[in-house]
Amino acid sequence: MDILLDTHALLWYVTGNTHLSNAHRTLITDPKNRKFVSIVSLWEIAIKTSTGKLSPLRPLNDLVPAGIAILPLRLTHLLQLQTLPYHHRDPFDRAIIAQAIAEDMAVLSVDGQFAAYDVRMA
Repeated sequence: MDILLDTHALLWYVTGNTHLSNAHRTLITDPKNRKFVSIVSLWEIAIKTSTGKLSPLRPLNDLVPAGIAILPLRLTHLLQLQTLPYHHRDPFDRAIIAQAIAEDMAVLSVDGQFAAYDVRMA
């Protein structure tokens, strides 16, 4: 399965935070699954770190563990984004949802608002 980690899932995974369920942790560590994090998540982390809303965990270029690929933002994702209804107002989450739909990936997130979209959840 191809899995796109939401920003909080990435942060919880790399910090060992117990908010990440054992089931989600297993999906991330299962070598049969291809794991991705959006460049949008790294953008969100950079912004929140620079504004003081998030404490820097480690340098941004060292945040994504081996085995998790960075998914760039593509025009096809933006085309999908502009068709999404406004169930969710967060622009970062909307971009991640659009990427997952366009790439046919499941999203690993605990954000309940994602379910309002036609996106597979991990």
